[in-house]
Amino acid sequence: MRKKKSKAPVGTILFGLIVIGSIFVYSSAMFEREKPRIEIDNDGHWNLKKSIRVAITDESGMKSYKISIKSSSGDSEIKYEQYIKPESSLNIEVKPPRGSYALKDKSVTLVVEATDASQWNFFKGNNSVKEFKLQIDRKRPQTNIVSNSYKIIRGGSALVIFKVSDENLKEIYIESTNGKKFKPQPFYKDGYYISLLAWPITNKSFKATVIATDYAGNIAKTNVPLYLKEKNYRVSNIKLSDRFLKGKIAQLAEEFVETQGVEGSIEQFKIINEDVRAKNEKLIHELSSKVSDDIVEDFTMTKMYPLKNAQVVASFGDHRKYSYNGEKISESYHLGLDLASNAMAAIKPQNGGDVVYADYNGLYGNMPMIHHGLGLYTLYGHCSSVNVNVDEHVDAKSEIANTGKSGYAMGDHLHFGVLVQGIEVRPAEWMDTQWMKLNILDVIKSAKDIINKS
Repeated sequence: MRKKKSKAPVGTILFGLIVIGSIFVYSSAMFEREKPRIEIDNDGHWNLKKSIRVAITDESGMKSYKISIKSSSGDSEIKYEQYIKPESSLNIEVKPPRGSYALKDKSVTLVVEATDASQWNFFKGNNSVKEFKLQIDRKRPQTNIVSNSYKIIRGGSALVIFKVSDENLKEIYIESTNGKKFKPQPFYKDGYYISLLAWPITNKSFKATVIATDYAGNIAKTNVPLYLKEKNYRVSNIKLSDRFLKGKIAQLAEEFVETQGVEGSIEQFKIINEDVRAKNEKLIHELSSKVSDDIVEDFTMTKMYPLKNAQVVASFGDHRKYSYNGEKISESYHLGLDLASNAMAAIKPQNGGDVVYADYNGLYGNMPMIHHGLGLYTLYGHCSSVNVNVDEHVDAKSEIANTGKSGYAMGDHLHFGVLVQGIEVRPAEWMDTQWMKLNILDVIKSAKDIINKS
């Protein structure tokens, strides 16, 4: 007789089902156990004007959320929402509650509670509660212009010294008409700042505004009272010759990556005058845009004249328009002063500083650059040799290089450039003792006298 197969005990089957069910619960997205993540775009301060953004994320999606404020007068609900279709990511705008501006509290607590759509916790979902203490700050920073240059010329420079007061100060900068932001440095005593300004030659108007913001989002704006003086710069209409195109331009075309494979002389010139120039100037602007965070106790400069017994052979601001056989080809601005004396003459800046660049830079040839402080930089182009290294400090009247004709130069000379926080400015101002006294040194002296009396 055959023996009957024994049946598995019911308990074993149930145990297996429980194990399988447990594995399903622990591995299924429906039963995820992570609580919703809650964040706000706030630094712990609130002016009760600006909205606060609350971000809530969860893998299984949000089923509901509630936002309320705790204050000395009690709890008040601001927002509450439930979702039929769970949302995995929420970006909620929390506006100040009605009547909140009358609050006397120095701080309030923002409470955010969120429940996800998970089936975990006996189908109740995961709940997350997060509290954010916010300091109430309705007061704008106080800004005051202490001293500044009387005027600024298109293509020129100016100086401003100002004071900013705020316990929760976040950012200070000076914004000009074209959106350029000048970075001020701390000056002399706590709460005071100093900055050079520059009016780009290509901009027809100029306005400088000191902007201070605090962590609560309060903003203060104060205009720098500058008298604007227009200046006419030379426009040069230059006819390109075949000799020039087949000579210097063909020579340069062999050197640059941008002109490799380009056969036409006119196209080579256009690429060199526009694309290569833009690349070279971008490097210059990046190098000369850096400003220290260190406090400035004083700032003195001697008139700049880096080349002894030199003659000016090309002016700053010359707007050069190039044509060939009567057809306009390209244009550019000459943003430096060309000086010439003897071949390979010694270049000796009258002011010391830190070397930020000492290498070849395309059209500018061998080109050392020096930072003199306060975001003021000088540039020396077309050198035949360079005698300094990056990060080296050079003393006034040190021989940093020799004139030459490297890069886009037809003859031995020095291309002398001056930049303020990445903007080319008129070298003539910084070569003028009287201009520097009136616009830089006297402004600093006046500011110190005012600060010392306050």
